[in-house]
Order: sequence, then C-alpha cells, then structure tokens
Amino acid sequence: MGVFEFEKFAAGTMDVANALAKLTKDGATTIIGGGDSVAAVEKAKVADQMSHISTGGGASLELLEGKVLPGVAALNAKPVAVA
Repeated sequence: MGVFEFEKFAAGTMDVANALAKLTKDGATTIIGGGDSVAAVEKAKVADQMSHISTGGGASLELLEGKVLPGVAALNAKPVAVA
C-alpha cells in the first residue's frame, strides 16, 4: 500500500484493491473502512465489488470489535415520551 494518489506509487494499493475484489467474488466478506481506503478502492474502480464500505474508519473497527458506539446506542434506545 502506498501513496496511491500519485501514479508512480499506486501499483501496490491497486493490486491490494483488486485482490480484495477477487476475494469478494470468491465468497469472502470484505469491509473497507476509512476515507483513504474508500478512495483507493474507488480509484481502482472496484468499490462496487466490496461487501461493505464505510467512511467511518476507526468507528467501523470499533463496531466490528463489539464496542458500543454512542450514536448507535442512541438509535437503539427506547424512545422517551416528551410531554
């Protein structure tokens, strides 16, 4: 993985993106998290071949780890009656 924004450094990142696309096609679940990672798979034109894409990088990882995210907890909370 490299500085994919510059063509002469992009090959490794594009290879990883393409490998992930192939893995998804073969049945693997691929999760792309974080703005730069999303930009990389979009530049490689394989974003639509991933299982899930989130621009929430660190938050996505925490959710996958099973941590409670405040925003998700608020959405899951019971509604409070307002008088």
